[in-house]
Amino acid sequence: MSGLLALLDDVGAIAKLAATQMDDVAAQATKAGAKAAGVVIDDAAVTPKYVTGLPAARELPIVWKIARASFFNKLVILLPLALVLNAFLPWVITPLLMLGGAYLCFEGAEKIWHLIVPHQEHGPQEAETLDAAHLEEERVKGAIKTDFILSAEIMTISLAAIEADNIWVQGVTLAAVAIGITALVYGAVALLVKADDVGLKLSKVGRLATTRALGRGIVHFMPTLMTLIATIGTAAMLWVGGNIIVHGLHDLGWHLPYEEIKHIAKTTADMVGRATGFVTWLVTATIDGILGLMLGLLLIPVVTKILKPLFARHKSSETSAH
Repeated sequence: MSGLLALLDDVGAIAKLAATQMDDVAAQATKAGAKAAGVVIDDAAVTPKYVTGLPAARELPIVWKIARASFFNKLVILLPLALVLNAFLPWVITPLLMLGGAYLCFEGAEKIWHLIVPHQEHGPQEAETLDAAHLEEERVKGAIKTDFILSAEIMTISLAAIEADNIWVQGVTLAAVAIGITALVYGAVALLVKADDVGLKLSKVGRLATTRALGRGIVHFMPTLMTLIATIGTAAMLWVGGNIIVHGLHDLGWHLPYEEIKHIAKTTADMVGRATGFVTWLVTATIDGILGLMLGLLLIPVVTKILKPLFARHKSSETSAH
């Protein structure tokens, strides 16, 4: 009997430890996911453009193709790679974060630059020269490539935010973040791309006048909502990218930008005297965003005039070699 009681005590202790670990994983995953929120917003804002100009019946299958690849990228490729780097080459994490932050700054600044300086769009016009199947294939490839870059940034940011030293807790936490964020992003994307269809259906077959009016309201509001999401996504890219660069420089030993921003934010919050936490965040995010925009604008000629031509030349030489 005493042996059975001892066994039950051991089982209870193990269950308690497991519950504690799961609580820790949930807390760490929530914190890590919040740190990557800016990239998540951009991911959700970017993806709907890849179904523009394609048949409505193919919208959800395309979203599922991209989501499936995103799960694979995060769980099979990026998660083990992040854990290995963190375990054996931890000094690489900060430079990688900064590289990803610079990419976010470039992407955000390029979007703003294209709004200021008109340029020719090549997206929807593709439908005129490519058949639907080929166009879908090209769009999916482009979306998966973009998702991989954003997923790498999400996983790296999330790993940097995890405070646990246990590699198993880190792995489970990253897996939880990967699954949760991917489901959230592509679930939201699926709702966004089909919302206008739902609204159109309601406006036509709704039995009540209010239902039909709701359907028309959804159809009219969706372009505004998509513009709003894109705007938030661009701002988030610049804010997150700038924040990553500032914190990366701080970690590498150059403390001036981080300390100055912190001082300005605190001084402003003290002057306002209310909602100091929000004011501190707002000032910090604004300055980080401005720095991110400045860096991104500097990177535009570097990427477009130097890196892209070099990559295109290398790709063409590989093609001709084969």
